[in-house]
Amino acid sequence: MPLFAMGFLLVVLQPSTGQFPRACANTPSLLRKECCPPWDGDGSPCGELSRRGSCQNILLSQAPLGPQYPFSGVDDREDWPSVFYNRTCKCEGNFMGFSCGECKFGFSGRNCTERRLRTRRNIFQLTTSEKDKFLAYLNLAKNTPSQDYVIATGTYAQMNNGSNPMFRNINVYDLFVWMHYYASRDTLLGGSNVWRDIDFAHEAPGFLPWHRVFLLMWEREIQKITGDENFTIPYWDWRDAEDCVVCTDEYMGGRHPTNPNLLSPASFFFSWQVRTARGEGEGNYPT
Repeated sequence: MPLFAMGFLLVVLQPSTGQFPRACANTPSLLRKECCPPWDGDGSPCGELSRRGSCQNILLSQAPLGPQYPFSGVDDREDWPSVFYNRTCKCEGNFMGFSCGECKFGFSGRNCTERRLRTRRNIFQLTTSEKDKFLAYLNLAKNTPSQDYVIATGTYAQMNNGSNPMFRNINVYDLFVWMHYYASRDTLLGGSNVWRDIDFAHEAPGFLPWHRVFLLMWEREIQKITGDENFTIPYWDWRDAEDCVVCTDEYMGGRHPTNPNLLSPASFFFSWQVRTARGEGEGNYPT
């Protein structure tokens, strides 16, 4: 499985999560355009000695770009991740991840051969203790630095084609906020010019599969930091809802009594810091 396993647009842009492995966010990796970190289990790139995977040239689609996107060579996300890396780990069997160090979703065990079925539950069917544990896990993710990933704070051109890396640390929760932003943000045309005519994560064929894998990856990161391999994200069935019934202080937060743009002071999330997408570059993003 390639280094990055999600796509923001199946036709225009190549599969991507828009994430940057910490092990590859450095000048040597960027100048070589290679992201094939060693797997901790045997110390070889992509776990090749254990036949988990190997470092290979990325394969790009030869399909023509769709009419929705009239540009070429202006955005770092085009033909992802070729602007940053053209060699990544290709994982074999049920292995996946930037170093082939993880199991594909639905598998577990030392050799990723054990099937594991997890079931997501309706948030209103959780017990009080289960609901409180879910909120505590979110808070832990908000306050735990990601060990594996960093985020870009500049474009590839701003990084001087890799000789001046521009990345910074981020917590686990905000990593996924940033990934969502990076996939759906406006196209940067250079200078202060942007193109806003399409949202690659929401206005294209990749909408459903992109978000499906996005949630699977978010679940996995929370499983890792909590040690709870059975964790799943609860869902809200909003099909017949007339208003936001999860928007209460008991769940995801009610409205502030005097300012409708803020959360209620009694909300679990009231103290969370928020970044907004203002200004240029990749360092600003909404939560």
